Amino acid sequence: MKAATVVPGRPESAGVSDLPEPSPDAGELLVDGLLAGSCATDHDVVHASHGALPPGQDRLVLFHESLGRVRHAPAISGFAEGDHVVGVVRRPDPEPCPACAAGQWDFCLNGGYTECGIKELHGFGSQRWTIEPRFAIKVPASLGDAGVLTEPASVVAKAWEQAELIGRRAYYAPRHALVTGAGAIGLLGALLGVQRGLDVHVLDRMTEGPKPELVRRLGATYHTSLDDLGCEPDVVIEATGAGEVVFDVLRRTARNAITVLTGIAGHDRTLPIPAGAINDELVLDNDVVVGSVNANLRHYQLAVRALAEADQSWLGDLINRRVPLSSWTDVLTRQDTDVKPVVDLRA
Repeated sequence: MKAATVVPGRPESAGVSDLPEPSPDAGELLVDGLLAGSCATDHDVVHASHGALPPGQDRLVLFHESLGRVRHAPAISGFAEGDHVVGVVRRPDPEPCPACAAGQWDFCLNGGYTECGIKELHGFGSQRWTIEPRFAIKVPASLGDAGVLTEPASVVAKAWEQAELIGRRAYYAPRHALVTGAGAIGLLGALLGVQRGLDVHVLDRMTEGPKPELVRRLGATYHTSLDDLGCEPDVVIEATGAGEVVFDVLRRTARNAITVLTGIAGHDRTLPIPAGAINDELVLDNDVVVGSVNANLRHYQLAVRALAEADQSWLGDLINRRVPLSSWTDVLTRQDTDVKPVVDLRA
């Protein structure tokens, strides 16, 4: 079979490899790969030091965002031939820390977790893959190709859950939500905000292309400048990873606001900040800033529910670029119009 492979940190190694057909272990599912979603993490694995080979392997099968169709399922697995599934990305430490042992490997305490397509486990960028049933998430076939959005949706499902858990510390009745960034994570974060009945605002730098229209179709408000926001957000889902945006947002939130950071800025980026003013703002307004990464099984299930309740035409339009497996490296070159580029593993 063919697969998208790379040696992490060596972009010249990225290409299509012929690999042996996978043989599922006892109890595992055998899955035909349909689509693999691409995001900035894949670019980092290919071009930077982020990412690690599976032990004993000389190449990594890339991509952590998946959609597949079950080819074979053991009778007691809970799955059946033809089911559409996605794979959970992060897996618990083989010698689990207390968080991993409790099924919360997204909160792994010792960093011994593994991640498909990123850290020490092959990803889903192959024509067939195997998976343990406990790490497979069934998605409705009615979602079609939009099922590949499950993993990014799980990230924002967790982010919203974090905001709501923190909100229970005191009186919590949010009205306005701000999402920074109108990529797939941002738009799905906005979707979950709209589904919660909030007045949702989305900030992005693009003035043309699909993003402004996708936000409007969602019933949210699109902005290219925080100066035009017109409200003080009670909840912020930050999806740009841009330090300048983060600190500008923190100066504009409502009292008791909760800001959830989901983006990665890069360790080598620095900028001057008014630390004292931000400290006073957080303290005097009871504001909270929290980081959120990855997701566990509960968040995948919440993501499936949110996607199933969404406008399917709108979801379908998030997938606005398709690249065949034979030329998968094209997705690594980002385009201004990209929302969610995907690799078609059947092509």
